[in-house]
Amino acid sequence: MRHIHVIGIGTGNPEHLTIQGIRALNATDAVFALDKGEAKAGLVGLRRRICDLYIEERPYRFIEAADPERDRRPADYGVAVEDWHAARAALYESLIAEHLDEGERGAFLVWGDPSLYDSTLRILERVLARGRVTFTHDVIPGITSVQALAAAHRIPLHPIGEPVRITPARRLPRDGLGAETGATVVMLDGDPRFEGLDPGLTIYWGAYLGTPDELLLVGRLGEVAEEIRRVRAEARARHGWIMDTYLLLKPAP
Repeated sequence: MRHIHVIGIGTGNPEHLTIQGIRALNATDAVFALDKGEAKAGLVGLRRRICDLYIEERPYRFIEAADPERDRRPADYGVAVEDWHAARAALYESLIAEHLDEGERGAFLVWGDPSLYDSTLRILERVLARGRVTFTHDVIPGITSVQALAAAHRIPLHPIGEPVRITPARRLPRDGLGAETGATVVMLDGDPRFEGLDPGLTIYWGAYLGTPDELLLVGRLGEVAEEIRRVRAEARARHGWIMDTYLLLKPAP
């Protein structure tokens, strides 16, 4: 039976990899990586670097494949994601069937943690449901951007006794922050405009967390929003990609 390791690798710092993840890598025959184009070549490069750093005295294959295109501004978000997941499932099925023999182990190296806003686990379940290839799999957790953000700013994520909400940015205009939520972590904000948000909120923003390129800004939203947008745009132009997240805190009563 084939086996797949789904390994969380943190937010860009190879030292985020856990000992459990390193052990799994050293039992791996093939590492699969999706190529997202020249602008994001650094993401594949980081995965290669992790393998070079931690896989010791074991031959392994590093398999790259082009990531299926995704509609970033769809009229129907649910349909667009469904189509993208279906295309990815077909690709994963092909990669596993062609590049992993029976009895071998493969690995997908997932940015952050596989449980938080990542599609790998859902797509592997789709592959299994298709019934054309069979495998077992396990999940090795990693450091999320949420944890890395709090660590970089040296803060707790929430006021004492208060809940934390984690949401994609596309849900913010519709849901707001909610009177009961003292802290909101916002992820997947491809174009942060902060429209409709209280300018009195405190924002803790970070990009390239845990890496030498790390960027951090903090302040009242109404005072630093434009600076965040400027810094973010400049960084994205410089690197070709950006991964960032931010924490919003309501003023203390």
